[in-house]
Amino acid sequence: MTVMSHLRMILQVPSCTLPWRRFWVPRLVPRRSCSLYTCSYRTRNRAWFPGLPPLWENLDLVPAGDRQSPINIRWRDSVYDPGLKPLTISYDPATCLHIWNNGYSFLVEFEDSTDKSVIEGGPLEHNYRLKQFHFHWGAIDAWGSEHTVDSKCYPAELHLVHWNAVKFESFEDAALEENGLAVIGVFLKLGKHHKELQKLVDTLPSIKHKDTLVEFGSFDPSCLMPTCPDYWTYSGSLTTPPLSESVTWIIKKQPVEVDRDQLEQFRTLLFTSEGEKEKRMVDNFRPLQPLMNRTVRSSFRHDYVLNIQVKPKPAASEVTP
Repeated sequence: MTVMSHLRMILQVPSCTLPWRRFWVPRLVPRRSCSLYTCSYRTRNRAWFPGLPPLWENLDLVPAGDRQSPINIRWRDSVYDPGLKPLTISYDPATCLHIWNNGYSFLVEFEDSTDKSVIEGGPLEHNYRLKQFHFHWGAIDAWGSEHTVDSKCYPAELHLVHWNAVKFESFEDAALEENGLAVIGVFLKLGKHHKELQKLVDTLPSIKHKDTLVEFGSFDPSCLMPTCPDYWTYSGSLTTPPLSESVTWIIKKQPVEVDRDQLEQFRTLLFTSEGEKEKRMVDNFRPLQPLMNRTVRSSFRHDYVLNIQVKPKPAASEVTP
């Protein structure tokens, strides 16, 4: 996932100047062969692609933490937690500010000085304010999402980024600390035209190049959510440097449908600034990370997905002595 202007210092300033705390710092080192566990995922590893997004191409990323994201969610291994509450989403369209190309994705940022656009419930102990949302997508429709489900990739993934304004005074502080952020992940799949998404798509030509920004008011991102309330949740990290392990992930089970033309418009954006050699903004996702000793919880029962036929108990009158 990416972050907006309040984390520009994290995404754009050299790592040696950042106020790091309790998480791993990426280092600029010579390229070497990858021996990471995650590199065994050849169908999701950027070694499979001809080039890396600019944010990653000069970094040899070997996370020291054990709660890195994204992950492959396995239905069979996720644990149903009846204590998980429904997630309550309340967004004020008037808090939407602008849309911009930050050189890695396009982001829509929101005014977050008050609790006008918040989420609560679910796995969260406090309410979290919406800061921004953005997408990750692939060069083709066969891949693009950061998370996968039973190794299935989706063409794109939406991330809605929220911060804990109860425990922290600013988004910057929250982004560096445990339980500081809550990110809702929504998978996009090919299907019918998404009317609400089209408002975003129509704006993309005006932010084709890196660091271009335009006003984008009165938008309620809950229109991009699936109707099904079911979700998975786990403790993880940002998926771009600094990879801080501050995120409670809430991954929606049901994808939303968008059409092929809408996804193609995502791919018209550029990683590069005007006047530079053009580089298409595609494959802006991080490879899968090992689950380690974490548990993925689900808000829903899922025996039916495993094709387990649970026989109903016979009525008392049907039981023979």
